[in-house]
Amino acid sequence: MIVPVILSGGAGTRLWPVSRSAYPKPFMRMGDGRSLLYKTLDRALALADGGPVLTVTGRDYYFLTRDEYALHPRADLDRLPFLLEPAGRNTAPAVVLAALHALDQVGSEAILLVLPADHLIRDLDAFAADARRAADLAADGWLVTFGIRPSHPETGFGYLRMGSAIAGRGGREVAAFVEKPNRETAESYVASGDYVWNSGMFCFRADALVAAAEQACPDLLAAARACHASEKSQISPVEFEREAFLAQPDISIDYAIMERAARVAVVPASFDWSDIGSWKAVSDMDAEADADGNRVQGQAVIVESTNCYIQSDARMVAAVGVRNLVIVDTGDAVLVADRERAQQVKVVVDRLRASNHQAAAFHTTVHRPWGSYTILEDADDCKVKRLTVKPGHVLSLQLHNRRSEHWTVVRGTAKVRIGEKEFLLEANQSAYIPMNTVHRLENPTAEDIHLIEVQCGDYFGEDDIVRLEDRYGRVKSKV
Repeated sequence: MIVPVILSGGAGTRLWPVSRSAYPKPFMRMGDGRSLLYKTLDRALALADGGPVLTVTGRDYYFLTRDEYALHPRADLDRLPFLLEPAGRNTAPAVVLAALHALDQVGSEAILLVLPADHLIRDLDAFAADARRAADLAADGWLVTFGIRPSHPETGFGYLRMGSAIAGRGGREVAAFVEKPNRETAESYVASGDYVWNSGMFCFRADALVAAAEQACPDLLAAARACHASEKSQISPVEFEREAFLAQPDISIDYAIMERAARVAVVPASFDWSDIGSWKAVSDMDAEADADGNRVQGQAVIVESTNCYIQSDARMVAAVGVRNLVIVDTGDAVLVADRERAQQVKVVVDRLRASNHQAAAFHTTVHRPWGSYTILEDADDCKVKRLTVKPGHVLSLQLHNRRSEHWTVVRGTAKVRIGEKEFLLEANQSAYIPMNTVHRLENPTAEDIHLIEVQCGDYFGEDDIVRLEDRYGRVKSKV
């Protein structure tokens, strides 16, 4: 049984301002309107044969991920179990925990197909064929990785040196894992034909991975087993005790196990692949180029410009007399970069984080378990948001110490509690919530409701929310 394991998360640095830590690359939508996460789920469902697809992601991304999965016509959320990480960690803890979970829930016959959620693969038939070749090798106890035939001497990827062919199985032994090379070395790798890019996708039996971990990294396995034993519930979503989770080493599956294991194979990919690692990579594939090599997503006017990529969510962008630029406008932030230096976008994010600027983490539209809000104005004396609350969802019972709020319903019917009073608020009706007053907002209907929220006071930070009750587990203190 192939059990796809989707690894979803990330820091959101190289594709800022679209990707941010609160809305990282897996949720980024490509030119067809589908996210990379959605596309990964699509590949996984095609190989799961009606069985489970396991997702390992951060707790903060759980509801956002479920919403994305719910868009897929073949997704049965009851067959999409989640393991939720309480903090960021590397791939080795995630994969070993997935293996331990699969051994408990599926059994020793489980063959894990590990799929990062931020890769783009277009030839789905070729991918499925290669995945089944990998699963065939995995059934015999091989730990399998997927190698990408290099199209150019890339210095930003790790490589695999391929060894002897595995007779009749469509794979080769891995002779060595190689670090990211310099340009000259990368050119020699491409010329030799013996090297492939390390894709970061894997396939192995769950018990074979655990056995390899026992030999290669017993400390990691012991910590993972202790974390696995700390599961708060075996019913999805599975959460772990924070201290037990953080006791695991921060290390990749490559370094911890794959590079040290005895029986490691590679399936050279017959499918196309990109890790969408920079805006240059996006610009090379996400839209059709015009006669001057320009690609556009959104609205743009281009005058005497060449080889530019322009993406705008809403505003008109004009480019005059420029070339080789990436221009990305998300409404609250604009990136202008030389296409060949697009990797340096992460330096921008580092500087934003150093100054505690919220643009490193959040868009003007912020997703929450109950829906989302969009900031319309953020001034010293007020903050204005448009709230969208999903059917059947409810915000936490809360109060604010330093601000009052005004709610106006613009669409739908809201159920409102202010103090001890509870009532319905229809479209074009308003309510006032004084400072230090307990309140709650709920959508009791089958349609989204939309409200305008006006906050007045001297401070509007999210840490002025005192939650008393919350169905999403966000209560930190009692009042």
